[in-house]
Amino acid sequence: MTSQGLAREWPFLGTTVLVFMTSAVVTVYWCRSMSASMAMPGGWSMSMVWMRMPGQTSLGAAASFLAMWVVMMVAMMLPSFVPMLLRYRDSVHVPYEIRLAKLTTLVSAGYFFIWAIFGAMAYPFGLVSTAAEIRWPAFARSVPIVSGVVLLLAGCIQLTAWKARQLGRCQDVPTCGRSLPADARSAWQYGLGFGVRCTLCCLGFMTILLVIGVMNLVGMLMITSAITIERLSPKPQSFARAIGVGIIAVGALAIIRALGVT
Repeated sequence: MTSQGLAREWPFLGTTVLVFMTSAVVTVYWCRSMSASMAMPGGWSMSMVWMRMPGQTSLGAAASFLAMWVVMMVAMMLPSFVPMLLRYRDSVHVPYEIRLAKLTTLVSAGYFFIWAIFGAMAYPFGLVSTAAEIRWPAFARSVPIVSGVVLLLAGCIQLTAWKARQLGRCQDVPTCGRSLPADARSAWQYGLGFGVRCTLCCLGFMTILLVIGVMNLVGMLMITSAITIERLSPKPQSFARAIGVGIIAVGALAIIRALGVT
């Protein structure tokens, strides 16, 4: 997109900045309000995000988690999602800005709907894992080692050809001059498709987030930065491999510490 084209997009860019800032502030607030943790065997602390609040029903707890997850995904994924939206807007030729804004909203809704499904799938695993950690001390003591192993596996995924293919598919956005259908159904389906590609591409990163703690602000910031740079880098595969090596090193160090070698 040319500089003149970007100049025409200032209302859209201003809106996305406002949405990003709002979601980031809400995410930080939620993280701080749920910063309490429970000391567990093995010298680690379990986040209370998976625990029901007093008087809260199971359905209410699930809905609260899902709302928190979606807002958090908006804050984390929007920096890498906006360039794709700009390319989409440049490839949909409609005469009115209001119509273009509606189509953009539908694409975004489809995209984050996929991330909502991901969160809904992750929630039961979090509940089961939390219940097992509380019930069986031996399992709780193994969590630091398991976390290190998960980090190792996530780092190895970054080095695979599968990751390179997913990253390539995730970057498969409309090229300049290509025209996309300008109807609501196509916009929704386009958002869904890009959401699926993005979740697959970020599967390792999201697994790491679930392991280190959904409410871990530092981890969230690092993962957001990695996803954004990986997506926007002129050599994405090289960066993906580099960050994979770093994750493997962190995972190995976590296992060594958990085993008490250091």
